[in-house]
Amino acid sequence: MEKTYRMLVINPGSTSTKVSVFDNSTPLFTESVFHDAPVLLQYRTVNDQLPMRRQVVMDLLEKHGIPIGSIDVFIGRGGCAYSQREGVMIIDRRLTEDTRDDKGGSDHPAKLGVMLAYELGTEYGKPMYTVNPTNVDELQDVARITGIAGLYRRAQSHVLNQKGTARLHARSIGREYSDCRFIVCHIDGGITVSAHMNGKMVDGTEGAGGEGAFSPTRIGSVPALELARYIEEHGAETIEEMCCRSGGFVSHFGTSDSDRIHALVDEGDRKATLVWNAMIYQICKAIGEMAAVLSGRIDAIILTGGLVRFSDIIEGIKERCGFLAPIAVYPGEVEQEAMAEAVLEVLKGEASAFRYTGKPVFSGFGYDS
Repeated sequence: MEKTYRMLVINPGSTSTKVSVFDNSTPLFTESVFHDAPVLLQYRTVNDQLPMRRQVVMDLLEKHGIPIGSIDVFIGRGGCAYSQREGVMIIDRRLTEDTRDDKGGSDHPAKLGVMLAYELGTEYGKPMYTVNPTNVDELQDVARITGIAGLYRRAQSHVLNQKGTARLHARSIGREYSDCRFIVCHIDGGITVSAHMNGKMVDGTEGAGGEGAFSPTRIGSVPALELARYIEEHGAETIEEMCCRSGGFVSHFGTSDSDRIHALVDEGDRKATLVWNAMIYQICKAIGEMAAVLSGRIDAIILTGGLVRFSDIIEGIKERCGFLAPIAVYPGEVEQEAMAEAVLEVLKGEASAFRYTGKPVFSGFGYDS
C-alpha cells in the first residue's frame, strides 16, 4: 500500500494567505483569506506580519478539523533569499535567516511561507520544503544589463504559478514545456510578465522591483527622473513600500480590493475606469516586450492569476495582443498543487531536493572585477 503523506502548503501573497492540506495528491481543503492593504500596512515590515499569518494558518486548520500534529510535511512558498535554480529546496536555518534578512534584495510576502514552514516544522519535528521561490534565476545574460555599469536587472517574478501554468498548458497541447516558447502573465495583487523559452524564464518584469504594469499593490514602471524627484520629496522608504505593498490601486484608491475597484468601473466611475484600463494597457505593453524577446515565435500567451476572473482584462489583452499568438486563459493559480506535486515526488523518491547554497545564481560578470 502506498504511504500517505499529509502536507500543509502555506502560500502568503501580497493580498492574501492561501492554505491547503493534501494527503498525497488528494486535497483535503484549499482556502484563501484576503488581506486588504490598509490592514497589512499596519505592520511596519513584512516580517512583522508573521504572527498574524501564522494565526490564519492555525485558524484554517481548526476550521477544517485538521490537527497540526497530523501534518507530516510543511511546505512554504518562498523568496527574498539569494537567487536559486528551479526545483524543490530543503528549508533549513540558513535559508530561513537569509529569507528573513532579504539577502536577495527584495521584500515580498512570499518569504513568510518559508519562515512559517521552518517555524512549524522545527516545532513539530517534521521536514520542510519550498518550491520555485520568487527569485529563481534563469535570465539570459543580455537581459541582465542596464545602462548603469555594475547595476543589473534581477530575476523576481511569480515563478511558481508561471511555471506550473506553463507546464499545464504545454500538456494540454500535447507538448513538453521544455520545447515551448510562451509569454506567461501572472495577473493578481502583483503582476509579472515573463518570456519562457525551452523551459527557462529567460526574461521578465520584476513586479516588486518597479517594472512592468502597475497592479493593485505595486507601482510598476515609473520614469527614473520623476521617481528620483518623488524620492527626494517623500523618501526612499516610501518607494520601497510602494513597490510591493502600497502602490497601484492602493495609491490611487486606498485599497487593494480589485472587486471594489471593478464595481466602480461597472458604475461608470471615470477615474476607476481610466486607472483600470491603464493597468490592462501596461500589461499589453509588457507582453509586447516579451514578444520581442522571443523574436515573435510564440506558441501561446498564457494568462493566469486571480484578476483573470475579470473578462474585460482578458478581452483587452486579446484586442491588443491577440495577433501575436493564441491566448490561453487559466484563472486563479496552480501554486498549491504545484508545490504539493513537486514535494510528493521527492518524498516518494522520484525526484531529489537540493539545499540552499547561500550564494546567488548570478553575482556579476568577469569584467566587473
